Amino acid sequence: MSDIAIRVEGLGKKYRLGASLARYKTIRESMTGLAMAPLRRARALAGRRPGEGERGYLPEFWALRDVSFDVQHGEVLGIIGRNGSGKSTLLKLLSHITEPTAGRIGINGRVASLLEVGTGFHPELTGRENVYLNGAILGMSRAEITRKFDEIVAFAEVEKFIDTQVKHYSSGMYLRLAFAVAAHLEPEILIVDEVLAVGDAAFQRRCIGKMEEVSRKGRTVLFVSHSMGAIQALCSKTMLLQHGNLIDEGATNEVIARYTSLVPSDSYKDQLAGSSRRGHGRVRITDFTVEDTDGRLAPEIISGKDYYLKLAYESDRNETLRNCRIAITVNDRLEQYLFTCSTEQFAQDELKLPPKGYVRIFIPRFPLSGGQYYFVLFFEVNREVEDWHLPGLVVSVIDAQFFPGIRQYPDGAAGRGVLVSHTWKLPDLHQGSIDDRMHVLEAPS
Repeated sequence: MSDIAIRVEGLGKKYRLGASLARYKTIRESMTGLAMAPLRRARALAGRRPGEGERGYLPEFWALRDVSFDVQHGEVLGIIGRNGSGKSTLLKLLSHITEPTAGRIGINGRVASLLEVGTGFHPELTGRENVYLNGAILGMSRAEITRKFDEIVAFAEVEKFIDTQVKHYSSGMYLRLAFAVAAHLEPEILIVDEVLAVGDAAFQRRCIGKMEEVSRKGRTVLFVSHSMGAIQALCSKTMLLQHGNLIDEGATNEVIARYTSLVPSDSYKDQLAGSSRRGHGRVRITDFTVEDTDGRLAPEIISGKDYYLKLAYESDRNETLRNCRIAITVNDRLEQYLFTCSTEQFAQDELKLPPKGYVRIFIPRFPLSGGQYYFVLFFEVNREVEDWHLPGLVVSVIDAQFFPGIRQYPDGAAGRGVLVSHTWKLPDLHQGSIDDRMHVLEAPS
């Protein structure tokens, strides 16, 4: 296992739904509980379902089941999956926060985990004291922590508050210091859950840069994120969890493509069935799907990839539809207009269509920042509205590498931004003549 940092074999974690952790009781509650125990037992047995144990029926739930994988030293492994897929449970098991129900974990190296804001911090201690406490937990000597201390504080930008109890920190200060401690105290293995989402843009860039630096030094990083851009930038290898099972592992781009195909293909059809519609209804939009260039369904869109939007329709009359206009308008999460794709922009003559069929719209390098949008579908015949869906279908877009680098759009544009390929020309003070004092920053096409 010399080249392997982490080995997981048949790992599983089972919970009983409805079970709760015991809390501390007063003496009075304990005495009352003893007196009432026979009565509660009789009631439980009387109301028990056939086949249930005396403890009552508590259904089992496997948050993680039969998961096996290896992580090499120096590898940056991305872990993706939808909410409830088992990502956080896996990281808690690897961090020894909770014990597995089945399987085994082998870890070769010192682990630092950042699973939530301020993991491992004691609220009554100051920032300084927590830095030394966390370092000691990681097995660092006081001299080693002192050597790194100024760098940690500078990264976290909490110099003025380092001797303040962390219970008085804002969530941003908490997060910055927690990440700085985890990343700077030289663990062999760094485990990071979705914590970057609560930081500002500048802090996110510093965190990503620090994780890249950690990986370049040959240390191992496990990184959970919903940002496909960050996963693509950091991780050469990614694993995909679904319903507690490991269903794919391999090259990051291939696993992300699999990830986007997991939502049931009828999700948009369900939205259509329940959406508000205006128009005569003699022609109805019956389905809407998003497909990649290989014809595979893509329930979620990745920024910068090529897609076809497919809209199926059906008329109640068996005759040619004349003077048609079909449009898809994209609005942001606040229902503010972003752009429209319409047949009216291209059709020079009257557009005629069969009474039943579908249309496809090709959109290269899909130009939306990550978030959720409303896609408003519109079908008109002979200048009369037949079907118009408002406020529209909810479509999810995942961040990816539309532009080079991690940050894909300006602050505040998440979930409401149109991305446009463009070129900047900027003054260059190192050039000789005035005419040459321009250099080019160009987004890839």
